[in-house]
Amino acid sequence: MANTCNTNDNGVFPGTELPNCSFLAASIQACQAKGKIITLSLGGATGAASFTSDAQAQQFADTIWNLFLGGSSSTRPFGSAVLDGIDLDIEGGGSTGFAAFVTRIRSHANGASKKYYVTAAPQCPFPDAFLGPTLNAVGFDAVYVQFYNNFCGLTNFNNPNAWNFAQWDTWAKTVSPNKNVKVYIGAPAAPSAAGSGYVDVNTLANIAKTTRSQFSSFGGIMLWDASQAFGNRSKIMDRMDLIHGSLSANGRYDAAIKNAIRTSGGGGTTVPPPPPTTTTPKPPSTTTTPTTKPTSTSTVGTGACGKVAAWVNNIAVCRSQKTKLHDSNVLLAVRWRIPSNIRVRPPIQ
Repeated sequence: MANTCNTNDNGVFPGTELPNCSFLAASIQACQAKGKIITLSLGGATGAASFTSDAQAQQFADTIWNLFLGGSSSTRPFGSAVLDGIDLDIEGGGSTGFAAFVTRIRSHANGASKKYYVTAAPQCPFPDAFLGPTLNAVGFDAVYVQFYNNFCGLTNFNNPNAWNFAQWDTWAKTVSPNKNVKVYIGAPAAPSAAGSGYVDVNTLANIAKTTRSQFSSFGGIMLWDASQAFGNRSKIMDRMDLIHGSLSANGRYDAAIKNAIRTSGGGGTTVPPPPPTTTTPKPPSTTTTPTTKPTSTSTVGTGACGKVAAWVNNIAVCRSQKTKLHDSNVLLAVRWRIPSNIRVRPPIQ
């Protein structure tokens, strides 16, 4: 988001450090009208997000609800746009209060006129060092596991002592309070998107199809991030676009993996999971410790959604810029920097 709206280039609400990004409201709403889920991602590789108590976490949840979700405030950064939920990408700080934060968000969402999603982006070592206790305590709709920058990354898919999607599948079915939670494979969208873990699109497609055939919790692919995916083009991917009728027709990495999953058929989930894509590139994590297929209705989108089809199963998600390619929709998770006057330690990038 920082490249699109920030305190240097845009006005702020009087008496705050909160940018007024209401010019984005129409674009957000246009994407939502096409079936895209847009969520707010909190944390990041360099954000030591933490709470000192459950009470502080609950208060912060009230703030997030009023500023970005179904509440009300005179300082809503996206104006009349109402986001679809929150995503936790906690890679530092601690785990105190996050279960209370999620519970409070869920409480606000109960009885709301639309569904709100709660997702997380843990690192692949199991259990995640910071999110593990929260994932076990409260229900999430989806987890976008970062299979990169760690020994359990995609490059070790053929090493049974390293690749551990099975552990996450077991967690989803036996430990998670939501036994229908979907597990996504988080992947770098380009060699420069992460310190390690990048694989070419054909390799990622084969990994996705194999995983989908083995584990019913598989939800799809998450790419970090949208800007990297858009810039990662190749002649091979251009040819795939032409053969499969890409939504982008320009050889993008995300379009190629999306087509590969969608055209493979079979398996997958019929329950559409949620988001996040953020809009501000996040530096890849370097820590090595815990950190389906209904029919397509591919109406091409317009505006900020670009040429992204409407809700389609067996697809990837773009986390913009956490591009999430999941087995349906291209989702946009907006990564936001909460200003110092309302944040609990810098929750972001």
